Amino acid sequence: MAVRERIRDIFARAGVTGSLHVVPVDAAEGREVAVEADRQTVIASVFKILLVLEFARQAAAGQLDPTERVVVTAADRLGGWGVAGCADDVEMSLRDLAFFTMSVSDNTAAELLLRRVGADVLPMLAAELELPRTRILGSPRQLVELMLADVGARTEADFARIFPTLTADRIRAMRVFDPEQTTSSTARELTRLLSLIWRDQAGPAAACATVRELMSRQLFWTRLASGFPPGVRVASKTGTLPGLHLDAGVAEYPDGSRYAMAVLVRTERLATRRIDVDLAIGAAAATAVAALRS
Repeated sequence: MAVRERIRDIFARAGVTGSLHVVPVDAAEGREVAVEADRQTVIASVFKILLVLEFARQAAAGQLDPTERVVVTAADRLGGWGVAGCADDVEMSLRDLAFFTMSVSDNTAAELLLRRVGADVLPMLAAELELPRTRILGSPRQLVELMLADVGARTEADFARIFPTLTADRIRAMRVFDPEQTTSSTARELTRLLSLIWRDQAGPAAACATVRELMSRQLFWTRLASGFPPGVRVASKTGTLPGLHLDAGVAEYPDGSRYAMAVLVRTERLATRRIDVDLAIGAAAATAVAALRS
């Protein structure tokens, strides 16, 4: 069975559809495993790779001080992991905001970091890196506001009450699930971005190294990383919405070979916690890498 058919079989057994692109970071163009790799897809928190890259580039250029202090107040908090769960105001540096943004996908930290580097800069960065189909539309806070508006909620508490009552069709009609109306990209462009970062071609070498180090500290290991043995180092960034399970990262082997990977899948069931889907993402990526190494 050809590698693409094996990957489609992995997806089918998990009850998902989606796209995959895996490519050697250092090899000449042409070697790849691609399954619907050019499909425009909502990328949710995967956009934080670009955000942290822009922060690291500005820090390397002396445009901002990574130790600059930021006070996170109750008014700043968005739902999700990280400082959103704090009862009191928190003070931290910009570089710690970047750490929380990448390690636990902290939406509050990402919002404040984006405010500091400039939301208008990310589309320009995508254009500079020749990622024409990577569209950055709105900040984390604006996306939350979009979700509230689409269900008729005024507050996050209202949203938490209303959302479970919605039909699957009503949820899928929300603008945050439409790649034309929210931040989106393709699996192929995500692996291009990762390859540029790992080759120190997405900005100053120090900036690229910062992004690689922060991506290696992501706590969520059940997706891409789950497909690889302990000797393989995987650094990645996940993205999740109900029915969308995403991960983009790089696997580094002890022999020095490196593979950029993006797996973006959609489920019919709208649960956000699906360990079987997460493991299928890892299995699909590992299958693609094994084919490239054979």
